[in-house]
Amino acid sequence: MSEGIIHRGFTQVGGFTFNAETLTMTWLAMAIVILIGFLATRNLKLVPSGWQNVVEMIVTWLHGQIDAMMGKRGRMLAPLIVTLFMFLLVSNLLGLIPTLASPTNDLNTTLGLALMIVVMVHVLGLYFKGGHYIAHFFQPFAPFVIINAIEEIAKPITLAFRLFGNILAGEILIIVLLKLMPVWMPIPSVVWLMFSIFISCVHAVIFTMLSMAYLANALKEEEE
Repeated sequence: MSEGIIHRGFTQVGGFTFNAETLTMTWLAMAIVILIGFLATRNLKLVPSGWQNVVEMIVTWLHGQIDAMMGKRGRMLAPLIVTLFMFLLVSNLLGLIPTLASPTNDLNTTLGLALMIVVMVHVLGLYFKGGHYIAHFFQPFAPFVIINAIEEIAKPITLAFRLFGNILAGEILIIVLLKLMPVWMPIPSVVWLMFSIFISCVHAVIFTMLSMAYLANALKEEEE
């Protein structure tokens, strides 16, 4: 894991500040997701095996969640949901590899993903429900628009900070354990590493499920 998760290096380009490490790790995570997709689909078989089997299990599970949470319109967003989950899972796990860091240990990444979901919620809500979508912010009484507005502002913030905080904390603790534990006593570090793998998977699921729950408010028809 990179020491940069605590002291990050920034690059100035054309008056803009960029985190080169986060950008590099983000592109690496994207490349890994594309590679997994290629390996899973290059030689499709009726009876899946290898990467095809793994990816089909993930896609089948997510399709079931989409149908249950988002209704019949949810399938139009299935490619986005599957890609989001795969990207989050790979990104979270990258930081557990020595010399690498998770893109999701940077608040800019998690906040960007959260804002993307929230913007999509409102765009799809207006597209499918029109004025009725705007009207629900004033229910049950008009003054509730203030509370509902605060809730909408809080959604991307809580979504971003939950993922960012847990991934960053996990990586920092692994670095601390590796520095404090002698070479002949690796058990605490290995145990924490296994726990971090579990947490990385859990938070990829949580972020994806919450995103689906938010999108469901815009997609589901009233009678569903």
